[in-house]
Amino acid sequence: MRTSIPLSLLLAATLGCSRPPTPAMHHDDEPPAPSNRIDVPEAVRSNLGIGFVPVERRRVAATLRLPGHFELLPQARCEHRTPMAGRVTIRVQPLQAVAPGDVVYTIDAPQWRQTQRELGEIGTELRVTAARIATMHPLLAAHKAHEESLRDAIVVMQERIGSLEDTRQSVGGQAQAIADAKVQLAQVRSQAAEAAEKHTETEALIAELEARQQALGERTQLVLAGAAAMLGIEASVLAERWRTIGTIDVHAAVAGVVDQLPVASGAWVEGHELVLTVTDLTQVRFRARGLQTDLPRLRPGLPAVIHPAGATATGAAQLTGALQFGAEADPTQRTIDLFVQPTGSAPFARPGVAAFVEIETAAGGDAELAIPLAAVLPDGLDRVFFRRDPNDADKVIRVTADLGIDDGRWVEVKSGLVDGDQVVTAGAYALMLASSGSAAKGGHFHADGTWHADGK
Repeated sequence: MRTSIPLSLLLAATLGCSRPPTPAMHHDDEPPAPSNRIDVPEAVRSNLGIGFVPVERRRVAATLRLPGHFELLPQARCEHRTPMAGRVTIRVQPLQAVAPGDVVYTIDAPQWRQTQRELGEIGTELRVTAARIATMHPLLAAHKAHEESLRDAIVVMQERIGSLEDTRQSVGGQAQAIADAKVQLAQVRSQAAEAAEKHTETEALIAELEARQQALGERTQLVLAGAAAMLGIEASVLAERWRTIGTIDVHAAVAGVVDQLPVASGAWVEGHELVLTVTDLTQVRFRARGLQTDLPRLRPGLPAVIHPAGATATGAAQLTGALQFGAEADPTQRTIDLFVQPTGSAPFARPGVAAFVEIETAAGGDAELAIPLAAVLPDGLDRVFFRRDPNDADKVIRVTADLGIDDGRWVEVKSGLVDGDQVVTAGAYALMLASSGSAAKGGHFHADGTWHADGK
């Protein structure tokens, strides 16, 4: 009996070198109670790409969610066509952003040279007419003075004849003198008539020249207005610059990007041919297609919120607007087009980009606690989500979901969450795989993203 104790101790010591002894089970060493909490420190969250979204209050039952896309408004696209035939030189590149007033292409047009020649000829006629009018006014003044002098001479001659008549009556004779005076009076009257005729002709010629000058001025304005309309320049500016304009610069009318560029630089184009298109990508509207069975719930003017296709929570990347109905519905598909004109802009609001719109069909009432449907995952017969531990940001709590109705994107949560909680969306699948079947044991992730149940 005494020798067995040392042998047993020796055996225990020998075995202890090869493997640790199994500790005896005591009541104080019982395994920890089951836990549904999982450690997810910062390194784990980074490696697994775990992301959280806050729980929201939403009227899930009263919200209609529809997919759709953005499309350009008709006025968003501005076509630049040639005002006249000529050779074009492109000054922009495809998809280049341009601002109003930027030169997009130039054109060398023979028709513009003809317009310049016409303006030059009109200008020459105007100057000649103005010069003739300027010389006519002194001539008119000379005719007027001549006419007045002849009238004065007539008066003098009439007085002299009267004096001669008085002398003949008093002393006799003076017949020859009276006859000569009357002849001279007739001549002066003839000269006065000729002077009056020339005066009238000069006035008529001045009136004709002034009318011609006015007509030439109006013709100049009409030619300038037509040229200004073709060139896209104000007539007042063109009136000062038309002599110095060689090739015609065509400027962008709106801000946007060069969308279409079907003409190569140096090509000869005919009048009114499309050279390029500038598109304002911010002028878009959202188009969705709703079911005609939803029409009783909808009406024009309902508030609508547009979200990106990949959005999981309400945030800055959203647009608001009012609902509008399309002009026609599709009787075959039993659908109707729905439109929303955004009140602002966002990077995702581009033509052809898919998104979805949320329309709140009924105002008032209490909002329910809701989470993104992407945060809920099936695990066997259960559906689970992961709630961030409100007492420890480095832990999540696996929760068996108690869900209500959903709208295809959000789902009502009846229990297990309160306002201010956060749930896992990105990385939830890795948490579900790691904790599936071992939630009763609890566990933790290592920094490399591997899962270990508690006690390992």
